[in-house]
Amino acid sequence: MDTLALILSIIGCINWGLIGLFRFDLVAWLFGGSGILLSRLVYGIVGLAGLWCISFLFRRRAIAEGQ
Repeated sequence: MDTLALILSIIGCINWGLIGLFRFDLVAWLFGGSGILLSRLVYGIVGLAGLWCISFLFRRRAIAEGQ
């Protein structure tokens, strides 16, 4: 699960980088627009993966403290 969440977060980061640098939304381009249900589903899954990755911060701290 961690690896999948990290991969999806990286995909989201790449997409945001393309939007910021070139005004090109790769997800919208692949699935036919940002309002299409499939695009919205991808955005939602990537967002959930990003939320999951927040737990990495706390797990790292717990491991460093020996818990």
